[in-house]
Amino acid sequence: MQRVLPQLEDLDSTIVQPNFRLRRALQLALTANAVRPLRGRASIPAFFAGWLTAELAPHLLALTAADSAAHVARNGLRRSDRLGLTMAAASAAGLATLVGSGLRARDEVEKALTEALGSDYGDEPDPADLAVPWRQLLLPFRMHDPQVRRDRNIAYATGGKRFLLDVRRPVEPGSGRPVLLQVHGGAWMVGNKDRQGIPLMTYLARHGWVCVAINYPLSPAARWPEHVVAAKRALAWIREHIHEYGGDPGFVAVTGGSAGGHLAALLGLTANDPLLQPGFAEADTSVQACVPHYGVYDFAATSGDRASRARLRTVLAKYVVGKDPVEFLDDYVAASPLDRITGNAPPFFVIHGEHDTLVPVREAREFVRRLRAASAKPVAYAELSGAQHAFDIFPSIRSAHVVRGVHRFLEWARTHTPAQVSPGAARGGAPRSR
Repeated sequence: MQRVLPQLEDLDSTIVQPNFRLRRALQLALTANAVRPLRGRASIPAFFAGWLTAELAPHLLALTAADSAAHVARNGLRRSDRLGLTMAAASAAGLATLVGSGLRARDEVEKALTEALGSDYGDEPDPADLAVPWRQLLLPFRMHDPQVRRDRNIAYATGGKRFLLDVRRPVEPGSGRPVLLQVHGGAWMVGNKDRQGIPLMTYLARHGWVCVAINYPLSPAARWPEHVVAAKRALAWIREHIHEYGGDPGFVAVTGGSAGGHLAALLGLTANDPLLQPGFAEADTSVQACVPHYGVYDFAATSGDRASRARLRTVLAKYVVGKDPVEFLDDYVAASPLDRITGNAPPFFVIHGEHDTLVPVREAREFVRRLRAASAKPVAYAELSGAQHAFDIFPSIRSAHVVRGVHRFLEWARTHTPAQVSPGAARGGAPRSR
């Protein structure tokens, strides 16, 4: 029996160690891709793997440490898998780097705001506003807030579920509250109002805002410009009805990510364009501030960028617009924020990840450069080190700092927008209060 026990322990070690080594090798590969993401044909899987790894880096770091400690406790240091432990140490170093890049978002966002708005752009941020909300981050996918009321599935136009919106607002009654319109992303072909922008909308609603998240028609069943026409119909609905939910129709900001960032930017640059408002040209579709996240700006690929040209051929021409981009180039240009820049643009806060493999960061840089050259209003730009596409989908270190920075920007925009009597106020809604 005494001879058999060591043999069983050796057998147990030979079974456990390969599993431990496999877990550590997989984690190391994910971490390496998040720190330095793959590009080219691997850009889409690199995004999915890198996005989750980067934003869940603290959780993965804790799991790596716990798994390694359990392995050593079970096998003893002498019998432990040295290669597996080496890979665990490398993963831990990479994950710590990712945690550090998330923490840097606080200073990156604040620097962007002070450079665009001035060092005295607002009240000194509360230290709690700049702190990492570690308690909230423990359960990042639990985003329900009892202080926020949600009114679901309100029709803003005829046409079924793709023309529904949700309203998030404070539980406490009120009126004259600023409004945010959230437009979801998903390559103009997938996505839903229930799954994006939730951390930002929840935070704003807790701080006295009314937030509207919309669905819109999706390709390939819908063809451009049905997407932006629907978003403008939602704006018209907001101007007509948001006072019923305590909102101020006179101040509406817009945000969105990816394809939603494209639509948000286009809304900011095409106020009251009758060609995009068929049958409701008289509606006011202006917005008072715009905050696109990792948006698509070079829709027509007029910059000549290789990635923009590839997107034009493989996605936009085939599934979204459905027209030859050479023969119908004007239609693509009319849909491109990069080519619709105007001196009348509202204040912008453009946010993009340094490691975005779906929409390269150089596209945002060029958009900001041209917008700053033309616009009379401030253009803030935060380029987030270590951030992938979709970094704000759920609460993380980085997204927490971005959300709070966006709130500070929007409050600045609100205080610097002239008060006006809105149609809602004329029908009984309160005008905006200061």
